[in-house]
Amino acid sequence: MFYAILAYHVEQTIESLTPQQDAALMHDLLEVNARLTREGKLGPAARLAATAEAVTLRGPGDGIVIDGPFAETKEQLLGLYVLDCATQEAAIAAARDLRRVNPSAVYEIRPITFYLPGVTFPATEGDLKEAASG
Repeated sequence: MFYAILAYHVEQTIESLTPQQDAALMHDLLEVNARLTREGKLGPAARLAATAEAVTLRGPGDGIVIDGPFAETKEQLLGLYVLDCATQEAAIAAARDLRRVNPSAVYEIRPITFYLPGVTFPATEGDLKEAASG
């Protein structure tokens, strides 16, 4: 079964990290990603751009494009992972591994009912190989 792990965090907290702190956090997260890749569990994963760069399409017909996401919470969706796990418990365990290295984040685990696999982005593939060897 495929599971989406949606990574929520207070965006200002992440934006306030120094470049060194952000690099250290990404290094730790990429180590978890590399292990999940070696185990054949990790599908696409993405770190999303700032919510200020987002737009939302809503309304009837063709809809209206408006600036930004309008979250009702302090946390915003900043990234996501797609994992292939046998059980929900295994997906929760993977999310706990991510949370151990990023303890102030919130991870939502949701089963995926429809999935079209795509091609890995070359930069992401290279980053994962670098993290696995580093």
